[in-house]
Amino acid sequence: MDLPRLLDGRLKIRHLVLIDALSRQGSVVGAAAELHITQPVATRSLRDIESLLSVELYERGPRGITPTIFGTAFTEHARAVLAQLNQAGRHVVELADADRGTVSVGTHLAGSNVLLPQAIANLKSTRPLLTVVVREGTPDVLLTELEAGRIDVIVGRLTSPSTSTVLRIPLYEEYVEVFAGAGHPLCDAAELDLADLADYPWILPGSETALRHELEESFARAGVRLPDNRVEATSFLTVRELLRRTETVAVLPGLIGRGDALLRPLPVELSRVGHSVGLTLAAGRSLSPAGRALLDSLRRVAEQQLAGESHAPG
Repeated sequence: MDLPRLLDGRLKIRHLVLIDALSRQGSVVGAAAELHITQPVATRSLRDIESLLSVELYERGPRGITPTIFGTAFTEHARAVLAQLNQAGRHVVELADADRGTVSVGTHLAGSNVLLPQAIANLKSTRPLLTVVVREGTPDVLLTELEAGRIDVIVGRLTSPSTSTVLRIPLYEEYVEVFAGAGHPLCDAAELDLADLADYPWILPGSETALRHELEESFARAGVRLPDNRVEATSFLTVRELLRRTETVAVLPGLIGRGDALLRPLPVELSRVGHSVGLTLAAGRSLSPAGRALLDSLRRVAEQQLAGESHAPG
């Protein structure tokens, strides 16, 4: 099989943008709507790319499209190219005006309540004109955004080692604990186990998260069924209000729960459920000056306030 000629002018940046959208949306209709083009234009552009590569990038089905092995591989490279172009444009702008710049950071529950806000506050005290864009999402969604260059760094729980495309840097270790609102009937209990909480409503992380699987294992080891009366949520504001207003219980990172005067930790043993909080970066991609400034601030906050602390239950 001859190598496709991708630098002869036929492959356009709009083709790469389309591939990114198709792989995220899972349909030509969804990708076309996102890119504000018609479906026939999107279909024709996809055929042009497949003709250039001499392979099928997607399997067509009644419910949409699914990337083939070729599509998965080409999507990864397309996103890497788009990310580098985004980074190049921002780098040039920041070199022209060193006091300004923009850095985009993705975050999920762990790290979003303590580490990231403190790092942003410290950074803005010295560079007030630098813009920080914070995006919340599930780990999988944020990873896709990182690969495509739409965010520069993810701050949150680390559940996997570094790979050839993703660099994960741990900053500190943190345990999760069971929390309830300050007026919960069990707040004054000296010792509890999961069976004691079986009849209360629970808030659990989504089924797609690593923490959810670890909690399911904890329930199984304790011989307790996963609560039928439950809400699945990762938004801290939603979790906090439910805990405050009802007799719901939830599992939260220790730093988040213990830092809120309206919440109380319950004496339930979850010693096997802990994690590293840290940074996730795109391997091999250089950060802009604004991105490096935020990383430096995150590391300083971790070293000054969090390093060496063990936020275990009790």
